[in-house]
Amino acid sequence: MSSIAITVIGNDQPGIVAAVTRALFDVGCNLEDISSTILRGHFSMTMISRCPDGVDPSSLEDRLASVAAELNVVATARTVEDTPAEFEPPTHMVAVYGADKPGIVYRVADALARLGVNITDLNSRLIGEENDPVYALQIEVQAPPECNLDEVLPPLREELGVEISVHPIEADVL
Repeated sequence: MSSIAITVIGNDQPGIVAAVTRALFDVGCNLEDISSTILRGHFSMTMISRCPDGVDPSSLEDRLASVAAELNVVATARTVEDTPAEFEPPTHMVAVYGADKPGIVYRVADALARLGVNITDLNSRLIGEENDPVYALQIEVQAPPECNLDEVLPPLREELGVEISVHPIEADVL
């Protein structure tokens, strides 16, 4: 069995997830991780699937081609290296709000990367009125124990003219 990453992108409409996952099910693939969202009216989904021997990215793309054509989406597949499923859990949520301008994500992500902070999830949206949009950015991170995010992110507040808040994430107890 091999791990294959599948991406699907196109205009949002009902039935995309059902059609794509049915095609994967029909060839015996097991979906291990999925992330899907709608970005300003465009559907975007990324999956990691464990596929049986004989199902390679090329055959999977061929299998998805009719689904993609019917739904007017683009579907791609490529082999990915198997990695341990365990990872360090996120430790903090960083929230950024302010007037929309180029460079907000880059500047915050760059500051985090220089500290050895790993971004585990990132979402952003323009919210508010069309003539006065507010950029809202939510970043889930895994920070090393010695890293104090409250000390390193404040200089960006003034430089970017945004509000930045950092909140610890409590570990879930199951």
